Amino acid sequence: MDRRGFIGGLAGASGLMILNSRTAFGYEANSAVQWGLLGCGNRGTSVATSFAQNTSARIVALADIFPDKLETGKAHFDQVNEKLAVAAIDPKQMFHGHTAFEEIAACKGVDAVQISTPPWFHVQHLDAVVAAGKHAYCEKPLGVDVAQTRQALEIGKRAQGKVSLDVGFQVRSAPPIAEVVRRIHDGALGKIASIAAHYNAPASTYPDRGKVSPDELRLRNWLWDRVLSGDILVEQNIHVIDLCNWMLKSHPIKAVATGGRNVLTHFGDCWDNYQVIYTYPDDVHVSFSSTQFGTDGWFNVSESVFGSKGHAEAPYSGQVRIVGEDAWEWKDDAQPAAGDGKFAANGAFSDNLAFADRDKDRAFIESITSGNYHNQVEDGVQTALSCMLGRMAGLTGREVTWDEQLKHGEEYSMTIDMNQFK
Repeated sequence: MDRRGFIGGLAGASGLMILNSRTAFGYEANSAVQWGLLGCGNRGTSVATSFAQNTSARIVALADIFPDKLETGKAHFDQVNEKLAVAAIDPKQMFHGHTAFEEIAACKGVDAVQISTPPWFHVQHLDAVVAAGKHAYCEKPLGVDVAQTRQALEIGKRAQGKVSLDVGFQVRSAPPIAEVVRRIHDGALGKIASIAAHYNAPASTYPDRGKVSPDELRLRNWLWDRVLSGDILVEQNIHVIDLCNWMLKSHPIKAVATGGRNVLTHFGDCWDNYQVIYTYPDDVHVSFSSTQFGTDGWFNVSESVFGSKGHAEAPYSGQVRIVGEDAWEWKDDAQPAAGDGKFAANGAFSDNLAFADRDKDRAFIESITSGNYHNQVEDGVQTALSCMLGRMAGLTGREVTWDEQLKHGEEYSMTIDMNQFK
């Protein structure tokens, strides 16, 4: 089952999934999926906590390159497990250093691994997890360059029907967003002409790292490094581009872009703003803009889709609705009251995304316990390449086509000797 299929039936999900008494994979009804977290940072911790609190998954193993992150993760998840009447994490199932990803993949006590490491490592770590026969929940993006996306596709082919693979596009699982997209696909807007979308967020921040090596500083502050993160268009803005691809059931065929590093002064080479014009099949145009700077916490993400019969609005915070011949607006008494609309550094947003993580988590665990495995690699790669297309257009200062990007075969080199991290 692909992502478009299962998300379509997800919008009204609530409560725990009801499973057969014994499933094809051999799990008893509501039995615990043994969960390993690879990458104990902010987002990784938030996602794994959501799985523990909203599904049958139980956090039993941790891995991180840095021992201090590992210890912080254990302290947090031991508290989570205690509240769930689950045993503390066994120190024997905690792994650190440059081989930690291989060790957690090989850990016999783990059924599924959550990959929440810096994006440059995603495909390498996914390869290890799948080779070990484990299910994988991999954060986006599936690669920071074209070469990595090709490798991801090969991994997806090997995994088909053997394990479940999800990519962290939880926004598709937000009930209001899923419903407005369903209506767009059913023709509520008529012929679509264009989309105007934006992702405006405050600057990413890190604490003072003290006296550490340049390599360690890059790894710890990876959001500021284009090679490690993919730049803001590929690492953060990817959620909006993914929704545009989903709404249009396609990927862009060319792009022009501009942007730069106009405000940020800390080390690193990521841009702090992008403006991209994508052209999709049937001459549909997407105008996308992005900012990631400032300290006032201001945050605004939205997609406005314009068609012959009306337009749809799909913001992270605010009314999700269709204006026009088939007017509609999202209403759900179970939806939490609107929050403050501010940015959530750990990705646990409120407002229209309040149930996104919960429902995404439940669908993934159900795929494991039922044996109806997901394989979201192809869609994940398509969206990653769509973002890279805009990045390449911006960095080269000219129009770039989809086919040209693939032929170019862009490849980033990390230039860090990981063996130094024991």
